[in-house]
Amino acid sequence: MHRFLLLDDTDVQQAFATHLRSLREQAKLSRAALAQRSNVPAPTIKKFELTGQISFRQLLLLWQSLDDLARLYALTQQDAFNPKIPSSIDEVLKDGL
Repeated sequence: MHRFLLLDDTDVQQAFATHLRSLREQAKLSRAALAQRSNVPAPTIKKFELTGQISFRQLLLLWQSLDDLARLYALTQQDAFNPKIPSSIDEVLKDGL
């Protein structure tokens, strides 16, 4: 079964940028302060917030400075992407789905 989404990579990049910018602002951190905390240069942070463009490593450095890296890691776990789908009506009735 294929799932079709109306999202593309640019949408997701921009969502990450918006999320992290919001967290930076909530923490009342300037880009310079976040740069010092994360070891990601302030101009790179600015470019990321405006365009969504950043290296994966730098994204992880920013994320761990502003959010819980375990939340991002959890997305990679098998069960997060493959919830158990019942294969029969008996499984549906048994599990109360």
